[in-house]
Amino acid sequence: MSLVAAECERQGIATVTIQLLREVAEKVRPPRALFVPFKHGYPLDKPGQPEKQIAVLESALKLFEDKSLEKPALVDFKPINQ
Repeated sequence: MSLVAAECERQGIATVTIQLLREVAEKVRPPRALFVPFKHGYPLDKPGQPEKQIAVLESALKLFEDKSLEKPALVDFKPINQ
């Protein structure tokens, strides 16, 4: 997905990716990426926990608003309870 995001950005479409593997994001360098420390296959954390899932999505979407981010940007997700 990171390579697709980079091409979309070249075409003028803003993107953000949710990354489960930091190493991939560091190598591919998508324009905006949110690194989440969850189990592989669960980019929004465990099923059945809508509050946590919404928090991940909101964190990802906030990357669009942060004008201070220099691209490529890799930001760590910070859970609500921390």
